[in-house]
Amino acid sequence: MTNISQSGDQVIEEVEQASEKIKQIKAAASSVIYGQEDVINLALLTILSGGHGLLIGVPGLAKTLLVETLGTVFGLNNKRVQFTPDLMPSDILGAEVLEESNTGERAFRFIKGPIFTQLLMADEINRASPRTQSALLQAMQEKHVTVAGIGHDLPAPFHVLATQNPLEQEGTYPLPEAQLDRFLTQIDVTYPEKEAERRVLYQTTGTETNEIKSVIDGEQLMAMQHLVRQLPIGEAIVEGILDLIRRARPGSDEALPEINEALAWGPGPRAAQALSLGVRARALIDGRLSPSLDDVIALAEPVLKHRMALTFEARTKGITLDDLIESLGKSVRDA
Repeated sequence: MTNISQSGDQVIEEVEQASEKIKQIKAAASSVIYGQEDVINLALLTILSGGHGLLIGVPGLAKTLLVETLGTVFGLNNKRVQFTPDLMPSDILGAEVLEESNTGERAFRFIKGPIFTQLLMADEINRASPRTQSALLQAMQEKHVTVAGIGHDLPAPFHVLATQNPLEQEGTYPLPEAQLDRFLTQIDVTYPEKEAERRVLYQTTGTETNEIKSVIDGEQLMAMQHLVRQLPIGEAIVEGILDLIRRARPGSDEALPEINEALAWGPGPRAAQALSLGVRARALIDGRLSPSLDDVIALAEPVLKHRMALTFEARTKGITLDDLIESLGKSVRDA
């Protein structure tokens, strides 16, 4: 079990305080985003874990509004980049420009791109070319970028919440596997229930609008993220995480038979890291001091789905990733 550097009473007090703030954050977000409680919870979990999130859904499901709302309630400096086919890497990262002083001296000056923010919304990320998509790779993993051979640190905290249209739509490019692995979770945004959509209809076509305010700031968010890492995680939970990940790798001795038959490739070590942080963040959101095996199984789909690929034969047979992840979760629960 992981050690806690502070006294138990102090950690309990911090968990209670953080849980109360998280309730306020969820209430503020829910006052603007209707009928998407699971999506809000996963987005909060992703940020509390210190990671990046990929929101997938058809247009019009409030993905953009969700990111803007989270930026406000977390008190983060946020920027939005609309990804288009003609977007260049320098449009995101920034570029060196040659300037001439009053004395005639010439020198290069770096002009920062929109990536220099605490919360970057990469809107419709799969509309851009793979070259531009990959411009985010180093930033998402290392929290700094290199332009013209010079490194530049990004603000802290730094998070990317990207929205993506379903790949079946025209004019989209699949994200490369290396970049998908940088996203801690894939958050599927589905159509709201009828009553939620009714509320959307009334609230968005009238004259009144809900205004939201910051609940915490960047420093408080980083303190919460540190608290997530301090929460204890039992050996049984660690074993459950490792079993889940290792059984999802085709070709390995531990893989489930259906995995070997249906998957082209499976999750790497980052998936285990994402689950380890995610289950603790989920416990904190619920006001609990430590995660359970139920947390591991609940997060299996958003953590694994974008880190697995079906073979062509499996797709022709109608096998889905959801089915395989359900089998993985069952195998861990029954172990």
